[in-house]
Amino acid sequence: MEPALYPPAWPRPPACLPHHLLHLPPEGARVAVAGLVLVRQRPGTAKGVIFVTLEDEFGVCNVVVWQKIYQRFRRAVIAGRLLRVTGRVQRQSGVTHVVAEVVEDISEMLDELVRLHEPTRAADQP
Repeated sequence: MEPALYPPAWPRPPACLPHHLLHLPPEGARVAVAGLVLVRQRPGTAKGVIFVTLEDEFGVCNVVVWQKIYQRFRRAVIAGRLLRVTGRVQRQSGVTHVVAEVVEDISEMLDELVRLHEPTRAADQP
């Protein structure tokens, strides 16, 4: 059974593709994905390329951030806990990546999730 595309309680960023559907767009298609940052890697041998792994409720997404894009969106790439990335789909050896063009820090949406599921203070007191 395939999970629903958009669980009703999730305030999904507009127009983001769930990670389990990244196999659908053709090579080179422009997509937007969003997710929690699991890993940021900047291997010394990668000539300034940063690899970011994002996770949404359906899976993970590999994001490639080239040096020029990193310089433009440095704060979001370094400090963001929840990112929205717009870029191009790239497939190599059976692995799908999103090559970043725009990186947005949407971490404030995490605070909104907490507020939605937080019990009221009056209910917490006897």
